Amino acid sequence: MRNKRLEVDEFNAQRQEVLKQWPTGEGVNLEEVFTYHKTMPREKVFAEVLAKAKAEGRTLAQPRAGVALINDHIEMLKYLQDEGGADLLPTTIDSLTRQNRYQEAEKAIEESKIAGHSMLTGFPAINYGVVACRKVIESVNLPCQVRHSTLDARLLVEITLAGGFTDFEGGGISYNIPYAKNVSLEETISNWQYVDRLVGLYEEHGVRINREPFGPLTGTLVPPCISHSVVIIEALLAAEQGVRNISLGYGQCGNLIQDIAAVRSLIELGEEYLALFNYKGIMLTSVFHQWMGGFPQDESQAFGVVSWGAATAAFAKANKVIVKTPHEAIGIPTKEANAAGIKATKQVLSMLQDQIFPDTPELLREKDLIKLETRAIVNKVLELGDGDIALGTVRGFKAGVIDIPFAPSRFNAGKILPVRDSYGAVRLLDHGNLPLGKESLDFHRERIAERGKAEGREPSFQMVVDDIYAIGKGRLVGRPR
Repeated sequence: MRNKRLEVDEFNAQRQEVLKQWPTGEGVNLEEVFTYHKTMPREKVFAEVLAKAKAEGRTLAQPRAGVALINDHIEMLKYLQDEGGADLLPTTIDSLTRQNRYQEAEKAIEESKIAGHSMLTGFPAINYGVVACRKVIESVNLPCQVRHSTLDARLLVEITLAGGFTDFEGGGISYNIPYAKNVSLEETISNWQYVDRLVGLYEEHGVRINREPFGPLTGTLVPPCISHSVVIIEALLAAEQGVRNISLGYGQCGNLIQDIAAVRSLIELGEEYLALFNYKGIMLTSVFHQWMGGFPQDESQAFGVVSWGAATAAFAKANKVIVKTPHEAIGIPTKEANAAGIKATKQVLSMLQDQIFPDTPELLREKDLIKLETRAIVNKVLELGDGDIALGTVRGFKAGVIDIPFAPSRFNAGKILPVRDSYGAVRLLDHGNLPLGKESLDFHRERIAERGKAEGREPSFQMVVDDIYAIGKGRLVGRPR
């Protein structure tokens, strides 16, 4: 396990086996694919649109969406484009494809045709193949991203990029530890080295493909230093394979100061570590995910949560915001609910476009803390890997140097315990084996003790539980009633 660019022979040998996993893979011809991409209008290339928005200081809005039947999927994307006013479009992949269960996905497609509606949680791109994916891409006027949570995404990236998608989400850590129990990091990092090497080949042939590590992780009280460390590591892994356009993601925690500090520090840290390894010419952009935890069932209250996420993204000057809907607590949102979330988000983004959140002493202190803690983790990972970030990641998770809260993976230590302070910022009740210094740990203790005193109770696991359910009950901090 090394962070080393895949050799041509190694990649080609692996590719022959990958394309045989399902019949739709056998017809992928990269020379034809590169030619197809070069004919694509610039306004449909994800990296081009992101670069323009970054230069103009605008925050773009993108929903999540995907259904089983191709015509329904196209109809939904066009609705989100035309009625919702989305700036960027997704294609969320179904759960069977994410688990490489293509035969079962094929059966579900047929069941969906009979039922007249989707029997899958997303779009089965591999089963449909390149031609059908191009039908989707050619039916809309905006760039499309592949969103999923696939441990082995090698065939998925082959099919979807050949099909005209220009952005691919995920990574060997962020799409393993928060999602799987028994899959090793060695396996998923290797799988995603293939993904990134393929993207690198596209770049070498003049085709811009954007990559987005999944920042929110488990989406539950994830301290910024943890999510920052993961996406920076995945960015370094991607850059080694030739990826040149990377969006670093972060999931909303809820405290305005902490979230703005997190987004603003993320790009700075990303550029710092890319420069450390002499990776040049890479465009970094930031992605802010609106609240990923539990939502209120009441639609009006849910709009409040969506709008708070939009406001935070605007003040943080994120390059893109992933939009939630007012139906998050109910189930898979309708296209109408999805469009409503986009409209609410874009209204707030538009109102706050020209407003600036100043660098207050509190914001600068939070930003410095996030940088200090992220550097402590990433540098320790590098030390454990003798300078190799891939090897260090495997050893780092084993040692608990990186530890994602509430993750199911047995390769994750699961020792840290996050909790909110009195102001709603995420702190560490138990830091486990994170390599944080005395300054950081004292600060966390002081902030948590301050909350405990205000609430008349000792900080404990019950406080953590209260925080997890708080927003669904109309609060950010889970105070006892």
